[in-house]
Amino acid sequence: MTPNAQLIERTSARRKALAAQMIEHGGGIAIISTAPEALRNRDTEYPFRWDSYFYYLTGFTEPQATLVIRADSQGVETILFCREKNQEREIWDGYRYGPQQAQLSFGMDRALPVDQLNAEMPKLLANQSNVFVAMASNPTTDMQLQLWLGEVRAQARSGISAPRNTIDVLALIDEMRLRKDAHELGVMRRAAKISAQAHCRAMQTTRAGMHEYEVEAELLYEFKRHGSPFPAYGSIVAGGRNACVLHYRENSDRLVDGSLLLIDAGCELEGYASDITRTFPVSGKFSAAQQAMYELVLAAQDAAVKATKPGAHFMQPHEAAVRVLTQGMIDHGLIQGPLDEAISTERYKRFYMHRTGHWLGMDVHDCGDYRVQTSSDTEKPWRALEPGMVLTIEPGIYIQAAADIDPKFHDIGIRIEDDAVVTSQGCELITRDVPVSVREIEALMQR
Repeated sequence: MTPNAQLIERTSARRKALAAQMIEHGGGIAIISTAPEALRNRDTEYPFRWDSYFYYLTGFTEPQATLVIRADSQGVETILFCREKNQEREIWDGYRYGPQQAQLSFGMDRALPVDQLNAEMPKLLANQSNVFVAMASNPTTDMQLQLWLGEVRAQARSGISAPRNTIDVLALIDEMRLRKDAHELGVMRRAAKISAQAHCRAMQTTRAGMHEYEVEAELLYEFKRHGSPFPAYGSIVAGGRNACVLHYRENSDRLVDGSLLLIDAGCELEGYASDITRTFPVSGKFSAAQQAMYELVLAAQDAAVKATKPGAHFMQPHEAAVRVLTQGMIDHGLIQGPLDEAISTERYKRFYMHRTGHWLGMDVHDCGDYRVQTSSDTEKPWRALEPGMVLTIEPGIYIQAAADIDPKFHDIGIRIEDDAVVTSQGCELITRDVPVSVREIEALMQR
């Protein structure tokens, strides 16, 4: 059950990097808890998935755990609070490390039973300058912190002081997580490959008359058989008009011959997400109108890919995609030109209403600010892209049936999404093991 040496080395280095940032801010105590277990109904719980920040710093996957880092003039200390060993509960729920083994296995300076958290925290917070916490992210932790600080303040007559400042620890970790190292990128490439195989399987098995959930089952099968514990997010399997609902979730309708099927799905692997969207014809052959819209979206994605490179700001890929999409909407009579006016008045938003990408990592909508603050800026500028950042590139077009729209375009919803790693030269698309061109998709489906 012992984690591998590379995991211990990576998480230890991350804790040291966070401690160094804490010292730059004056030092203090950082508190990062894992996610709480959640009741599904009565005595049945949802499958547990740890908090991403906590796992990033510890590699520890058990519930009911808290990491505390002390970083001040006296040095740095890491303490893990976790469940005690309990052989009776292990019969029901599985192995537990317990504090003694957790300390050895995860490279902590100390490990204590989580039942001692309330007793130990006031001692740790005493006479510290700052407390670094995930602000307003967990009501239970917020309430605990107030109780701990209250106990420290009650000792004021004894010359003991409470932390003067509360600092958002997530903002510090966000900057670390935003830039992926070689190991993280390796995991994400593997997750992308599994998800691409799942999308290929979906294309090959889709037939008119199937339910959307039957296609979803093919995706889940491919995820699981390659070692992914679960999807990175709720899969979208949207046939026909359902593809015009951006976050369609029911996945329950029958697939109709002649319609399109939009699948937005990706697996999670070793804590990292993949995120792929493909749109293809249920019959295996695009109609002329479907192909025209599909190739417009693909051209928009190509423009966005070319704009994804170091030094470009985050919105440049979106702006490149919008320009191509808007011109295509004008050319096909969906909106009126001229181009620059249609963009400035956001006329295109009737058919394209979301941005072209988001950060990707341990969370499918990963952490990290999209704008950065500088001392001289009244409005935060968009962040510049750097090697090691990972983002999605996902333009789309969504044409609901309406009296002023040519019927051949009715209920066409198309999105094409790939995962892009920013490199020193541009970007690497790590999800192109699944076909993306009209010719490749039709050939795969007819094979």
